[in-house]
Amino acid sequence: DSACKNRPLDLVFIVDSSRSVRPEEFEKVKIFLSEMIDTLDVGERTTRVAVMNYASTVKVEFPLRTYFDKASLKEAVSRIEPLSAGTMTGLAIQTAMDEVFTEEMGSRPATFNIPKVVIVVTDGRPQDQVQDVAASARTAGIEIYAVGVDRADMQSLRIMASEPLDEHVFYVETYGVIEKLTSKFRETFCAVNVCALGTHDCEQVCVRNGGSYLCDCYEGYTLNPDKRTCSAVDMCAPGRHECDQICVSHNGSYICDCYEGYILNPDKKTCSAMDMCAPGRHDCAQICLSNDGSYSCDCHEGYTLNPDKKTCSAVDVCASGRHDCEQVCVRDDLFYSCDCYQGYTLNPDKKTCTRAITSSLVTTEESCKCEAIAALQDSVTSHLEALSTK
Repeated sequence: DSACKNRPLDLVFIVDSSRSVRPEEFEKVKIFLSEMIDTLDVGERTTRVAVMNYASTVKVEFPLRTYFDKASLKEAVSRIEPLSAGTMTGLAIQTAMDEVFTEEMGSRPATFNIPKVVIVVTDGRPQDQVQDVAASARTAGIEIYAVGVDRADMQSLRIMASEPLDEHVFYVETYGVIEKLTSKFRETFCAVNVCALGTHDCEQVCVRNGGSYLCDCYEGYTLNPDKRTCSAVDMCAPGRHECDQICVSHNGSYICDCYEGYILNPDKKTCSAMDMCAPGRHDCAQICLSNDGSYSCDCHEGYTLNPDKKTCSAVDVCASGRHDCEQVCVRDDLFYSCDCYQGYTLNPDKKTCTRAITSSLVTTEESCKCEAIAALQDSVTSHLEALSTK
């Protein structure tokens, strides 16, 4: 079977039918297209084919959604007529992007991973700017082959084609021998794709390499020396991650974390110190002091921090060295007042003491004796005065 079985394509032919292409030469181009169709595994689920015809204008002869069998395609090709003057190659490629490689026109979604391929056939030099348009097409994932015939400008072919150029730029001397390119394209499109057939032994990723293949690994894995299997790399090794503080390996990748007392910023990489003294974050009994992502506890005046460094106890304000009373310190909860020993009185400064001035104390009994003596003395005095008068 000469048909390609291993590489479905969304394939668009863009053929030049300007005035420089004589009618008999254009017929040769249509034969080339028909022979190319014969080599392809054409079908709705395999290779889809579209043909565009251009000169000074562009005509989509049929899009990718129209024909899914070789006979219908070849019949449609046979009915194509050349246009007129002009060689607007850039316009043709732009039209392919805008109007042909769309899901509405039959191009399959990117998730299907079907290669999008353009083959441009021309014998002249583009009359418009093709470089930027071709670059945009390649960036959009379209692979471009450029076929030059006779007077075709080789520099223009190289500008529009995909890399590597020696695999994407072809030249023939005349339209009479263009059919010989059929075998080249068949070789290009129909190389056995071991990766697609599933006959490889790669553990993770199979990469087509001509008629052979190479193995590769998913991101976060590295190819083992056996060139087939993969091992997870240490994404947290120095230089491999962007974490500000802590890197945590996670399924062939990594996530960032922060030290205690820090919180991960919205960028998921850097960390900021959190307020450890916010309500509910600390276990201090009285005062919490923030300290660069951590905290320490302290106490109000009159209290001292206990050995657990969290709770507080009232201090003995009358302990030696804690007060300024000269004689007696009297504790009153967290405060104190001064007093003096017996025989001393507190000075106005409420701190120091002075010895008290005292007089002889007279008992009641002694007081009564004094009064009797005084009365006797008064009586004696009165009698003496009376005798003296007589």
